[in-house]
Amino acid sequence: MIKTLIIAAVGLAVLAAAALLVFVYVIQNVEQPEYTLVRREGDLELRDYPALTIAEVRREGARTQALSAGFSPLARYIFAKERPGEKIAMTAPVIQQQAPAAASDSTPEWSVGFIMPSAAVSAGLPAPASADVRLTQLPPRRVAAVRFSGRTTDARTAEARRRLEAWISAQGLDITSAPIYAYYNDPLTPGPLRRNEILLDVAAD
Repeated sequence: MIKTLIIAAVGLAVLAAAALLVFVYVIQNVEQPEYTLVRREGDLELRDYPALTIAEVRREGARTQALSAGFSPLARYIFAKERPGEKIAMTAPVIQQQAPAAASDSTPEWSVGFIMPSAAVSAGLPAPASADVRLTQLPPRRVAAVRFSGRTTDARTAEARRRLEAWISAQGLDITSAPIYAYYNDPLTPGPLRRNEILLDVAAD
């Protein structure tokens, strides 16, 4: 009995180590947007981003529901499921931001976006097959970011946002955008291994 338990424990440890190696390999080999680090304090950073091209869709509903609904059409675009041409490499993170609401709106609308890889942008991005997917450009900007692990529950993201806003205020900076939620991992990645971020555009010094 004890021998069986030991074998099972060793097996679980091997699986956990393998999962960690896969996680590290995937994160290190998926393109992420480059930025210039201006300032860092623990898990809080001030960054300068260049212009970025994104493919985005708009979806209504709660944050997690809109993220799930927006992922599929973007995946169909980059994997050439509904258009001719080559596939586009997946990047990280997937980003999400609430769109400005009209006075009469009671249901939030979200932009869900994939950042386009630099090589694909240089080569010329294929036109989406559906008007549902739009190619847009984010201008160069200064961003304050907070990084955290775990599942992106409403409570956890709210706490991370409060910490970020407090830090921005302490730096004497002004926020110029709604929060951008950045998700670096697939849904199967264990919570402790997840990388999540909240980003807020700020006015440059």
